[in-house]
Amino acid sequence: MPLAKLAAALLLPVLLAGCLATATPAGPPAARPAGPPEAVVLLHGLGRSDRAMRSLARRLAAAGFRVHNLRYSSLTRDPDALADDLDAMLSECCADAERVHFVTHSLGGVLLRSYLAEHGLPTRGRVVMLAPPNRGSELGDVVARWRILRAALGPTGCQLGTSPGSLPNRLPPADFELGVVAGTRSRNPLGSWLIRDADDGIVSVASTRLDGMADFIALPVSHTAIVRSERAAAQAEHFLRYGRFDREGG
Repeated sequence: MPLAKLAAALLLPVLLAGCLATATPAGPPAARPAGPPEAVVLLHGLGRSDRAMRSLARRLAAAGFRVHNLRYSSLTRDPDALADDLDAMLSECCADAERVHFVTHSLGGVLLRSYLAEHGLPTRGRVVMLAPPNRGSELGDVVARWRILRAALGPTGCQLGTSPGSLPNRLPPADFELGVVAGTRSRNPLGSWLIRDADDGIVSVASTRLDGMADFIALPVSHTAIVRSERAAAQAEHFLRYGRFDREGG
C-alpha cells in the first residue's frame, strides 16, 4: 500500500473517534416542552445528533429553561448552508422567546459564531461553549492534507484547522456574553500527540479560548464526555443564570 494511503487509513479512525464515537442514528426531535419564553438552544458537534445533548437538555429543562435541542447536518452541509439552516430553525422554535441562550458542543460553537456574524439575533442571551475549536484544531490541519479525511468529515469539518484562513479564524471575536468550558482529559493518545499541548484529545485548551469571552473554566473531562459531564452541565446552568462560572462549586 502506498505510504500516503497507509497514513490516511491509520489517521481516519483516530480523527473520527472524537466526533463519531458516541453518535447515534438521528431519531425524531425531542418534544418541545412548554415553559417560560426564555429559551436555551442546544447545538451538537461534528458527526453527532441531538441525541448526544439529551442528558444536558434534561438537566436544563429540569432547571426551568425552555430547551430546544436542535439537529443539523454537520457532515454534509457547508458553513453558509448550516448558518442558513440554523436561522430557519431559530425562526421556528424561538420566535416568541424574550431571550435565546445557547449551549454548544465543539463544532456547534463555531456554527453559532458563523450564524451570529451573518444573521445576528436581537433576543440573544448568554452563550456557553463546551470544548469549542475557536482557534481551530491541529487535527483539522491533518484533515486538510488528506482527501479521504476531507471526504469523511465533510465540507465544514475539513475547515476546522489552525491556519488564519480556517473557518474559526475567519470569524470575528465574541460580541456576546460568552462562557467557555474546556476539557483537559484525553482518551485519544494519537490526537494528543498531534496537538502537543494540554487538550481533550481533539481540541487544545488554548484553542477553546476566544477574544471577548466573559469567563473561562477548564474541567478534567474528554472531548466526547463533556456533554455528559454533570460538572460541565452545572457550570453551563450557572453561567446561563449569572453570567459567570461557579468557582466554589467546581
